[in-house]
This record gives sequence, structure tokens and C-alpha cells, in this order.
Amino acid sequence: MALGDDLDRIATAAAREGDRVTGVLATELLGGDRVYLCSYESGAWVALDDAGAAIDSARVVHDAVSISALVEVAEETAGGGDLDALRARLAELRETEHPEGIEEAEKAAAALAATLRAQPRVASTGYLDALGTASRRLEQALGDEGGSPFAIALQNALPAVEELAAEVALRSTVPLT
Repeated sequence: MALGDDLDRIATAAAREGDRVTGVLATELLGGDRVYLCSYESGAWVALDDAGAAIDSARVVHDAVSISALVEVAEETAGGGDLDALRARLAELRETEHPEGIEEAEKAAAALAATLRAQPRVASTGYLDALGTASRRLEQALGDEGGSPFAIALQNALPAVEELAAEVALRSTVPLT
């Protein structure tokens, strides 16, 4: 079954009287279990498993929200936040100045672009790791041997990620234990 079909199936399972489902985020936990985070027009949330059953584990919901949010940040910051513009600038530099290492930078940027997944996609630690690896390769090809701007962006996002996880837990339609 395609992910789009899974998201439709889960949205149907999450439907509740008087509150429209506004989004479904697919997340895969470390053990491979799929968790779907469903948001409602009212601001409420529910986490469902692959069978469409509500999840009442605070730890599972926290982990799913964290992975989903970190992947969002990673996708938004990969390649400096505008990978297409970076790739165009690298191509321009290759044509006009041909600096040393430009081909490696272009290859690294292309590899990062190939790593990014189109929506809808499943947020997972494996995908997050792949984005981190490709981003670091690009940073190094661009001459950044110090701290990783990508890693710093993820670290800086942690308080907002924790805040979102707490908000989802607080607004869960299912009491979390």
C-alpha cells in the first residue's frame, strides 16, 4: 500500500464527530513501528498505530513528535535552507571562476538533493541520519571544517521540539500514560 493510501486510511480512522482532521504525519520509531500523528481543526491531536488504534503511551507520542519535528527542521535547513539556489550558485561559480573543489561541492549538493524526500514521506531516524550525513558532506565540500551549521540548527531546534511534544501530549484526545 502506498503512503498516500495509508495516510487516507489513518485520517479516516482518526475521524471524530464535530472535529475535522487537518493533517496526518507518518513517523517511524527506532524499532520500525509506524506512528501517525493526526491533528484536528480544534487543535487536538491523536497518535494512531498502523492498525488505526489510538496510542496512549506518552513516551511513544513524545518520540514520534520529536522525530517528525526534527526531520522538518532538517529538511528546511539542509543545504543552507535553499538547496536549489545553492546548486544554481555552484553551477555559476563552476562556469565563471572554476574554483578548486567545485565539482565535489556540486556532487555533494546533488547527493543531498537526492536524499531529500518528496511529501508525503515518513519521518524516521534513518532519514534524519541520511540528511545529516549528506548535509555534513556538503558542508565539508564547501570548506566548512568546523562545527556543522546543520547540526547547530538541529540543536537550536530542540527546545521548540520539546515544546511541541508537550503541546501534543497536552492536547491529546487520548489520556497518555
